Amino acid sequence: MAEQPHGMKAETGTVELHHEPEAFGITAPGFVAIAMLVVLGVILWKRVPAMIGKMLDAKIASIRQQLDEATALRAEAEAELAKAKARNAASAADAAAIVEHAEAEAKALLKKAEADAKELTRRRAKMAEDKIAAAERAAIAAVRAKAADAAAAAAAAIIAEKHGAEADKKLVDQTIAGLGRLN
Repeated sequence: MAEQPHGMKAETGTVELHHEPEAFGITAPGFVAIAMLVVLGVILWKRVPAMIGKMLDAKIASIRQQLDEATALRAEAEAELAKAKARNAASAADAAAIVEHAEAEAKALLKKAEADAKELTRRRAKMAEDKIAAAERAAIAAVRAKAADAAAAAAAAIIAEKHGAEADKKLVDQTIAGLGRLN
């Protein structure tokens, strides 16, 4: 034997042979293969692929119908969106027209209010002038009345001062003489 490096042992081994169980000369992997062939045979005999195909075809038809419905709904939604946009544009135009009309009315009302204010101011000024004129006439009438009263009082004072019994006799005689002529 050749020398081995330090610490290693030489192993000598034998391969163990296992004996696999078998029946009718078929081992376990053979039975699995036969079972698979039987299952595949039953699947083909019962036409499972055709059933799966029919189910898949039905599912495809259902999905196709849903896609068609979705396409129709999308087209309808796009038409509604176009209508809504048209209504929105029409509403915007209507709103602009309403705003323009309101501004025109506001300007007209402002002009009318200015004209009314000028007319009111003119009438109030006329009324004030009329009141002032009336107050002047009343003041002049009051001054004239006071002057007449003062003149009457002064005349009465002068007459009382200068008028004596002799003048009264003469006045009474004239009045009596005037009465006889009236009859």
